Amino acid sequence: MDAHAVTPVRDRGSGLVVAVAADRAMLPAFWVGQPVGVRIDLVARTAHAALHTAGHLIEAAGREQGWVPAANSHFPGQARIGFTAPVPDARLDTPEGREEVTEALRAAVARAVVWDLPVTWGNDSEGRRIVRLSGLHSALCGGTHVRSLGDLAGVVLRDLKVRKGRIRVSCSAAHRERS
Repeated sequence: MDAHAVTPVRDRGSGLVVAVAADRAMLPAFWVGQPVGVRIDLVARTAHAALHTAGHLIEAAGREQGWVPAANSHFPGQARIGFTAPVPDARLDTPEGREEVTEALRAAVARAVVWDLPVTWGNDSEGRRIVRLSGLHSALCGGTHVRSLGDLAGVVLRDLKVRKGRIRVSCSAAHRERS
């Protein structure tokens, strides 16, 4: 069997994620049901799982503030969660207020990590994948996640910015090595 390194690329038209040969070589034609071998970069996968799960956790903390999730990015070095506030939040108008809110988010995230709540998933009646952070949060999601919130280490909410009515929380996270 020929080996090809592939890179996932999102097709802008359809939104589907397709595999493209990393070296731009022509991939052979595949047919439905054909067995293929896959090798996953475990270090990259666990790093992405931590960032992705931390994003859900920050989303849960933002919902506690009354915010509505609007956008997210879970890529290393640019991870962030975006929100809108349906009701104006005067705390966000000053640097001191933004720091107060950021500290409240940090405290909620830290509590949940200490509680080591399980991260589970299942399908809804339409076959869509739902990810659940125990009783804190649930969302449609096809991403990769840690098994429990205690697997998160170094969750850092770097900053909170407000621009054009959008609240953006930048973050980083790592996967905890358990003994």
